[in-house]
Amino acid sequence: MSSTLYALIAIAIWATLASLGSALSHVPPFLLTGLALIIGSMPSWPLVLRDRAAWKVPKTTLALGIYGLFGFHFLLFIALRHAPPIEANLVNYLWPLFMVVLAPLLLPGVSLRPLHIVAALLGFVGAAVAILGARSGTASSAVTEYWGFVPALGSAFIWASYSLWTKRVAAFPTSAIGLFGLVSGALALVCHALLEPSATLVGKDWMLIVLCGLGPLGAAFFVWDMALKRGDARQIGILSYLTPLASTALLLLVTGRPLTWSIALAAALIIAAALMGSRASGRAGRAPAA
Repeated sequence: MSSTLYALIAIAIWATLASLGSALSHVPPFLLTGLALIIGSMPSWPLVLRDRAAWKVPKTTLALGIYGLFGFHFLLFIALRHAPPIEANLVNYLWPLFMVVLAPLLLPGVSLRPLHIVAALLGFVGAAVAILGARSGTASSAVTEYWGFVPALGSAFIWASYSLWTKRVAAFPTSAIGLFGLVSGALALVCHALLEPSATLVGKDWMLIVLCGLGPLGAAFFVWDMALKRGDARQIGILSYLTPLASTALLLLVTGRPLTWSIALAAALIIAAALMGSRASGRAGRAPAA
């Protein structure tokens, strides 16, 4: 399978997160994240029981995994508490842009072409149209604490830099993502105990949490790692703008709201950005003949 296909599979799985999150909106976010991450790590448990090397990674690599999975969710939830959710989510979706522009700084031998930058900016505009257009004309909540956008920006930087740095550390098995999820999930449950009220979960909640764990907070991370190990981070970053588009479209369908012109416009912008990014990466990969 190509890196593009792996990335698209991860994006398709992540697209279900908003719909699942909407159905679980009554569950405290750190509790939901902690349980889902631990459940998402379970598919790798048989591997480590059979061979301990499946989770054998240097401490620095483990720290990077916790930085990515736990740090991203921690800052995002802080942002959603102190800034309007729609705008905070939009700021968080700067991470694909960060992946593109940070690639030359964090990855040796990688350079940016002007077409990469144009494609990344075009993709962000498409994501903005999809997210803001989903409000259907409703007024955004007032910004009472502007500093809430700072952790949203931080979460975007963390996910972009984590994704790029996984290409810099010593090679590790994709199964080790299960270890990252297990430790990050445990830390999220500690945050729940310290920062959130207790909650009682019913059977339907557990079913949806299992789906969330096995999908967007589980399998998606494993497939994402496979994509990053095999592909061009710049191209994958631009493709990632499909996530908010697909997520918003699916959420509208699930809630019974009609698809709007903004979804069609966002789709056109993001698809154009993905094609531009692919073309730029293809040109960069063809070295001139000696």
